[in-house]
Amino acid sequence: MVDLNGQYQSIKERINSSILSILDSSAFINGPEVHAFQNELEEYLGVKHVIPCANGTDALQIAMMGLGLQPGDEVITADFTFAATVEVIALLQLTPVLVDVDEDTFNIDITAVEQAITPRTKAIVPVHLFGQCANMDALMALAKKHNLYVIEDNAQAIGANYTGANGNKQKAGTIGHVGSTSFFPSKNLGCYGDGGAIFTNDDTLAHTIRGIVNHGMYERYHHDVVGVNSRLDSIQAAVLRAKLPLLDSYCEARRIAARKYSKAFKGQPNIAVPVTVNNCDGICDTCDCHVFHQYTLRITNGKRDALAQHLNDKQIPFGVYYPIPLHKQKAYAEVRYNETDFPVTNQLVNEVISLPMHTELDDEQISYISHTVIGFVNG
Repeated sequence: MVDLNGQYQSIKERINSSILSILDSSAFINGPEVHAFQNELEEYLGVKHVIPCANGTDALQIAMMGLGLQPGDEVITADFTFAATVEVIALLQLTPVLVDVDEDTFNIDITAVEQAITPRTKAIVPVHLFGQCANMDALMALAKKHNLYVIEDNAQAIGANYTGANGNKQKAGTIGHVGSTSFFPSKNLGCYGDGGAIFTNDDTLAHTIRGIVNHGMYERYHHDVVGVNSRLDSIQAAVLRAKLPLLDSYCEARRIAARKYSKAFKGQPNIAVPVTVNNCDGICDTCDCHVFHQYTLRITNGKRDALAQHLNDKQIPFGVYYPIPLHKQKAYAEVRYNETDFPVTNQLVNEVISLPMHTELDDEQISYISHTVIGFVNG
């Protein structure tokens, strides 16, 4: 699904040199590489504050802790996503409120969000799923109307651009009150272990979060807030520093691969290709709103599971993200959820399948994969 070794070979010299330098200096925690990466990512994103941390799940949890959300506060998020999004809500004893997603983009449904808001609602967590932003204009308007926080789960969309209604572009993760991301190795900007970061333009919130990630300390052995131990280590920062200048080229390589897939599948019955917020089916050459962390098809004739077995037999990697909606997961199931509230999610879990997507895909691989899919689904 992801050719991390192929990507490593192209930056091997810088990666190895940086890691050896850290080993020589022994500056493993909060060393110069971490601070340099923080500054460089702030510049890339156009955001005032980047606070690195240990992983993407921590980033989301720490963002919520920084906002001072209290047990029982309701947090609205998408039903169709990875469990980490709702996991941290539950860990903080907040009340997760799951809503349906848009059929085309797979991102959180704005109408469903608005219908779910109650006097106990304190925050909305849009997940920028598979590589493109949710409708942030609409979400920020709802947040302003109801005095809510917006916490962007940007684990899958770093590098994506969001063009607002005013025509201005902003990077994914920098539009809400606070954003979080993951640097898990398979991400578009991934390290060689675990890593994450929080983004915000709010000076006060950034100060609070900087304390939280380091046991609540601003001065050694003075614990001013309740914190956690969540720090990005120097070796991971060095890897990310090597990759960050290449992130836009990585994203463009993914978009090129996605365009080739989509052109191959165009007009094929029973196969629905990814749709971007610009409604261009990911094919146009000017689209920069989607960074294709995943290239996800919908198989609409009931043959998704059979296709998965066929791809497995052909030794073609694939992924089903996600096979079970959160509202049906044992840990998060609630009697308050009604199946009729999740028609799109309940459909998607039976239709979606993700094909190999990475910066090293070549035309021969894309052709072989797409023809294998077409031949089976419509055969």
